[in-house]
Amino acid sequence: MIHIVIPQSHRLATSPDGEKRPRRLSFYLAMEEFVAKSLRGLDECFFAWQVEPTVIFGRNQLIENEVNIDFCKKRGIDMIRRKSGGGCVYADMNNIMFSYVNSGDRVVFTFEHYIDITVKMLRSLGVDAQSSSRNDIMIEGRKVSGNAFYHTSGRNIVHGTMLYDTDMENMVSAITPSNEKLVSKGIESVRQHICLLKDYIGNKMSVDQFRDYACNYMCDSQYVLTSGDIAEIEEIQKSYHDENYILGHNPEYKLAFHKRIDKVGEFYVSMDLKNDVIRRINMMGDFFVTGDLNEMLDRLRGARRRPQDLGEALGGVDVSQIVMGLTNDAFVDLLTQ
Repeated sequence: MIHIVIPQSHRLATSPDGEKRPRRLSFYLAMEEFVAKSLRGLDECFFAWQVEPTVIFGRNQLIENEVNIDFCKKRGIDMIRRKSGGGCVYADMNNIMFSYVNSGDRVVFTFEHYIDITVKMLRSLGVDAQSSSRNDIMIEGRKVSGNAFYHTSGRNIVHGTMLYDTDMENMVSAITPSNEKLVSKGIESVRQHICLLKDYIGNKMSVDQFRDYACNYMCDSQYVLTSGDIAEIEEIQKSYHDENYILGHNPEYKLAFHKRIDKVGEFYVSMDLKNDVIRRINMMGDFFVTGDLNEMLDRLRGARRRPQDLGEALGGVDVSQIVMGLTNDAFVDLLTQ
């Protein structure tokens, strides 16, 4: 197997504020694509990488349902959609991400092969690792590595986490409501189902030493990316930040909820959404209608479910003249809760 190496001079990227920062996770996803498409002469490739706090959600996942977007923005946690399926994953500099690329059309065989050699690598460190039936690697019945894969034109790409250590609060809060009790319970629950590799090998090696050990164990030669290779990867990387890609795989979905507004009434709202844009909306309840409710709701079709957009869609409509006692601000709050 060949170890793909990024030269030291290219391991950092210039951020918008002019500072040198570690590469974003999207760079490494683009690197997988580059290796698969442009380095076809290398039949079996592997590399390991680390990123600053990032949430990675699957190709077919609805970002609003999987990611605590407000928490991530507040904490500076990046949010990236990958091209493989599977669930939502949190990564940071204290765990290792693995990427494996090979040739052929036997996707399941490739995946099982990758899991097998990774398990053997952990066992070589004295860790009693086992594979599970759900694409995971386990230690003492708890997950230490989750993995996903996809196939592209004669090449297979497998990638996954290796939990050496991690920020548990970020991991739980980034994908669950930021309620202190829920976060506390979430951390307790997650800790019952995952384990950290440092608890088994921490006295032997640091996270960086483990990364190097894994690469040396898995590979017998290396390919060093050139400046031209890096430029191609950066070009591919742009596609991961295109809004059409980030939102384009979101299916149309229905949002339904109930709320009581004091001195106005009960509201039962249902909306069909695509990329958080309202396709259809209906509102029922025991509130008093004093105007054309349907005409008001029709104005919202095509509007993004954000306060400013909904306010603009309503235009000069005075909601209190349509629903007795309901102000424009309360109506917008109702729809964006």
